[in-house]
Amino acid sequence: MDSNANSKLMQGVTTEIGGNCGGSLFPLDAKAFLQRKKTMAEEYGLPLEWRTMSEFYKHLENQKITHNYGSFMGNGTLRAMVMLRDDLHADKRQLEKMKAILRENLEAGLLGLSSGLEYAASSYADTEELIALCSVLAEYGKTYNTHLRNEDDRLLEAIDEAIDIIQKSGCSLEIAYLKASNPANWHKIDAALERIDKARNSGLNINADRYPYIAYSTGLIAFLPLSVRQGSNEEITARLKDQTQHSSISEYIDGRGKRIGGWQNVFISGVKRDTNKQFQGKSVQETAELLGETPYDAIIQLLLAEDLQVSVVGFAMNEDNLKKILAHPLVMIGSDGSAISPEGPFGSRRPHPRGYGSFARLLGKYCRDEKLFSWETAIKKMSSLPADKLGLKGRGRLQKGCFADIVIFDPKTVADMATFTDPHQFASGVEYVFVNGSLAVKRGVYTGSRQGSILRA
Repeated sequence: MDSNANSKLMQGVTTEIGGNCGGSLFPLDAKAFLQRKKTMAEEYGLPLEWRTMSEFYKHLENQKITHNYGSFMGNGTLRAMVMLRDDLHADKRQLEKMKAILRENLEAGLLGLSSGLEYAASSYADTEELIALCSVLAEYGKTYNTHLRNEDDRLLEAIDEAIDIIQKSGCSLEIAYLKASNPANWHKIDAALERIDKARNSGLNINADRYPYIAYSTGLIAFLPLSVRQGSNEEITARLKDQTQHSSISEYIDGRGKRIGGWQNVFISGVKRDTNKQFQGKSVQETAELLGETPYDAIIQLLLAEDLQVSVVGFAMNEDNLKKILAHPLVMIGSDGSAISPEGPFGSRRPHPRGYGSFARLLGKYCRDEKLFSWETAIKKMSSLPADKLGLKGRGRLQKGCFADIVIFDPKTVADMATFTDPHQFASGVEYVFVNGSLAVKRGVYTGSRQGSILRA
């Protein structure tokens, strides 16, 4: 959507992988295409010109992109192509159709399959369905990337499910942005890492990734019960307006607020309506006080006013745990954030700073300042380790025969500048960036080069 997308480029990122969390920009059936086309036009003033992976990649190639791009397919998006409703069990015919669509895209260079098992519609896929789809991945040597079914109270059970899926399917696993959310679960991180180590030592191909912050970013809609947030926007809105459901929804939302330690730990980061821009950067607690409402009523009011599209940042993680995760040898570095630009369609929002700072933060704060690991280890976690995981040949290494994706940074000055209150700030200390041999950043300034390639594995 943002053709420059230089928030990543300016911190040295030469390759972006999309289609995470069970959602991808393809494939789209007729209904999904029309709904997303409407959203793209209303929210970003942009056209939607594709339904398939090939059409999407062609669109990117035509407009030219700043850095390389490859994608997973979201199992939630795949499900929407086949299932009439989110909350249905896939029968044999539907499952075979999903497998056929997945296989067709893998033949065309798809990097793998992602799931977002805390989100509708991805969450309605049971373990057996995921095993069946991952068996197709195993045929092609591709990766299953999973946002676990739970990242807090049932974290360990969710890791066990992910390991069970790859044991029975034979594919590779990447646990996305590994974390133990909410104070009551912080003690679980050692057991989580032990499970991953045990699986790797048993011969399974398992890794994880993480961004270097203690706050996550998601949609405010994620604080609704799963049964309420499945289906179309119209169906979800109707449930929120149904007085008979308010008691159960309120009980669930209040519980979520307590689990994270209070609504002062959840901040509004993105809204569409000008009348609600005043709440960006404020906590849900502060927003409720400004509205003269309870946090529950403020959440419902804001979701309805914004057609359910409200982004939030939640401070739910622990710094000591973060360091353990980042330092683990099987953990790669990712941002879990979109590549954007200050002047693009996202410039008026207040996104999580990870989109501007993740990689520079790892190098500056955790490698140089806190000496969590060596420079070589830090760079490996951001280059050859993920490239090898995804089967991206000729990427992630400085050696003869590889593509010239090169970053030159100053180890004394590299740092993240983006903050939660002022996120649209480029990283410092990244002096030169080459993408496929073309100079894209020169002395810390974007050159305007757009020589990124579509990556098919």
